[in-house]
Amino acid sequence: MAIEDDVLVIGGGLAGATAALAAADRGAQVRLVSAKQSTLRHASGLIDVLGYAPAGDGPLADPFAALEDLPAGHPYERVGGEAVREALSFFDEIAGDAYEGGHTDANALVPTHGGTVKPTARYPASTADGLASDDRDALLVGFETLPDFDAPLAASHLKAAGAPFEARGVTVRFPGIVRDDAKITRYAHLLDQPETVRTDRGETTAREALAAVVEPHLEGEPRVGFPAVLGDDHADAVRADLGDRLGVDVFEVPMGPPSLPGMRLEDLLYDALAERGVRVTTGVPVVDYETAADGPDGNAPPPIDHVIVDRNGTEIPHRADQYVLATGGLVGKGVESERGRVFEPIFDCHVPHAADRYDWFVDDVFGDQPYAQFGLPVDRDLRPLDADDGLEFPNLRGAGAVLGGYDFAAEKSGAGVSLATGYVAGQRAAEERQ
Repeated sequence: MAIEDDVLVIGGGLAGATAALAAADRGAQVRLVSAKQSTLRHASGLIDVLGYAPAGDGPLADPFAALEDLPAGHPYERVGGEAVREALSFFDEIAGDAYEGGHTDANALVPTHGGTVKPTARYPASTADGLASDDRDALLVGFETLPDFDAPLAASHLKAAGAPFEARGVTVRFPGIVRDDAKITRYAHLLDQPETVRTDRGETTAREALAAVVEPHLEGEPRVGFPAVLGDDHADAVRADLGDRLGVDVFEVPMGPPSLPGMRLEDLLYDALAERGVRVTTGVPVVDYETAADGPDGNAPPPIDHVIVDRNGTEIPHRADQYVLATGGLVGKGVESERGRVFEPIFDCHVPHAADRYDWFVDDVFGDQPYAQFGLPVDRDLRPLDADDGLEFPNLRGAGAVLGGYDFAAEKSGAGVSLATGYVAGQRAAEERQ
């Protein structure tokens, strides 16, 4: 017997979670299925709308001013600028005090672990005191056992980038950790508890010991940046405690995957899903589907009747009125390629691409790579289109990186597109359920 819901969301990243939340807020019974653990833990935790225009102009001070000039087919052009604003407001309601940036349309400039500055629309509260637009001097602190964040190098990159403040970087030993392969959650756990660690001065808490290690390196800087490992369950308390002990403002510098801010964002969204009654199942890939016998008017393509989910070798049908596909792009395996074609693997939706595979890329490593924009073309309701611009299925919508027509890496628009298209896809799916 098939499991039945109003809306079935396939994919558990930012786009999928947002779609499920938006549909649930419209009163739909929603289920989210994902082939693997959410990709949010690999994300920076930053919500970027548009950092650079497709032509390369930027960093953009006002991302919304540039939305009007985006080319046809870009996901933002499909949903419209007002939907982007509504999606951000929706996110603000869910995130509460955990994120900042909603007070202005302007992008914030957030330093990252490599010393680059990323334009972003929403950012974790833990990074707020580190914004590059703040002209206060900063001390960046790295740890010997965490080579992913080279604080002296990051500080020098900030200086080269023209940051309006003096930045210094130092590397210290993190109390209680001696191995350089310790998981970032181990750092957070030591500070969260706070656990007792052994130091040259005897046994003390990890927070007290870390403050004691850093304090001699201060030269009057009013703010100190650490890699983003300052607690998980009690991150606000960890930052406040370190700030009080050092007499400075403490902030986190976002890092690459795995990302603690990404994990915190995952927890935030999945707690919201649970509160709204969304049923979530992970580790269950969708492996097939079946359509209804006929389209609604005999001429339109038939709708999806149900999908088949593989649960530990058992094939289970899941039926819904509406479906949202949020499985990611080439990186997330939501779009795949073989020597002669590029395709979407679940529903075999059309992915525009050149017939000659050598036209999928250009020789210039830093050039505009055609493959970066591979994805599903969609109508303004985010329904995938076939090669003749007809609907693939009337009850399927795409959201996030599975969509084509944009280069999220070059534009710094990945999270924003996922949020906006997930929000619109979830809303439309809920509105059109029977």
